[in-house]
Amino acid sequence: MEDIYVVGVGMTPFGRHLDKDIKALTREATAAALADAGLKKEDLEAVFFGNTSQGHMDGQHMIRGQIALRAMGIGRIPVVNVENACASGSSAFVLACNHLKSGAGDVALAVGAEKMFSSDKLKMFSVFDSAWDLSRAEEIRVELMKMGRDVAVPEGSTSPRPYSVFMDVYAAFARSHMRTFGTTQRQIAAVSSKNHAHSMHNPLSQYRMAYSVEEVLAAPPITYPLTLPMCSPVSDGAAAAILCTRSALKRLNIDEKRAIKVLAAVVQSGSDRGEDDYTNHCTALASRRAYELAGVGPADISVAEVHDATAMGEIIQTENLGFCEFGMGGVIAERGDTRIGGRIPVNPSGGLESKGHPVGATGIAQVHELVTQLRGEAGLRQVTEARIALAENGGGLEGIEEAVACITILAR
Repeated sequence: MEDIYVVGVGMTPFGRHLDKDIKALTREATAAALADAGLKKEDLEAVFFGNTSQGHMDGQHMIRGQIALRAMGIGRIPVVNVENACASGSSAFVLACNHLKSGAGDVALAVGAEKMFSSDKLKMFSVFDSAWDLSRAEEIRVELMKMGRDVAVPEGSTSPRPYSVFMDVYAAFARSHMRTFGTTQRQIAAVSSKNHAHSMHNPLSQYRMAYSVEEVLAAPPITYPLTLPMCSPVSDGAAAAILCTRSALKRLNIDEKRAIKVLAAVVQSGSDRGEDDYTNHCTALASRRAYELAGVGPADISVAEVHDATAMGEIIQTENLGFCEFGMGGVIAERGDTRIGGRIPVNPSGGLESKGHPVGATGIAQVHELVTQLRGEAGLRQVTEARIALAENGGGLEGIEEAVACITILAR
């Protein structure tokens, strides 16, 4: 199999795009990726399109990618629609890699796009309701609440306004972690403060405002221990990545100095495990597979983008990825290890909490950030001498963990 490279990335600003539909967002991100690669639409041989919400929001349950891409003049080639909850974009990226590795083509586009904002708030937040087993929804909710047993919930620490059911999920994870390891709300706030500070230097970020740890703690509650700045917002946006084989680099005269090699790209489904069986968390299993494929380990990673749908998510994933021992994720965040300039910078883009989270675009937006970092083109948020980068993107819930986890490892 030939080596695979990311040769072009593009991304819209994330946020409220009331004047743009999903076709316009897809066109903007794809055009930027083509321009970045120095390629034309006609060079693309296959597309993998990540989206989760247009069926729920617009009734467009089928052929979403074909419709969005045809509007910008991309047709005839294979278009595969990918829905894998919040991991849809990274799953599309993995499929694009595997398409090229199989020899089915030399150039492929992975693109994710979402149009999630609506004046109907209940509809907007209920888009996430089917990311778990609906036939067992109440049973799952009871099981999750048990994870937070023995952790007192202060009065007035739950928002009366509608919010995603997944904030309750992350709150349950957080309370379990607090009970088991002594993780504190202040450590969770340290993650949020760090990511909001990083996003100040990302022109594509939905929010670009710094928060101190004290300001995060004093912010409006969502559900204990989570406050508003600790949680990812609802977002519109799109991101795209163009991948090609080694032979296509030569044939299309692509600038090899800016081509970023894909060392590993894997998808892992969850499995049944005990609450305290941390080593078999689906992300931990996926990361071990990815490290083996890439021939590297956690200590080799220069920079990472992880799925911080809440700040607690980042704590859990830094542990699953081997950046610290289980139970130490809050500690390394509070002492500054995960800041730009720290031992292992995490979410220099601002992460989902601040950059935004248009679900189907999120995984490819992580790739966009890491490609930018590995090229040395990240400006004031640049991680010094970044050589190997890792993206972790999870989606849905099955049991007590994500239903799917994707790990991508890239190198310059």
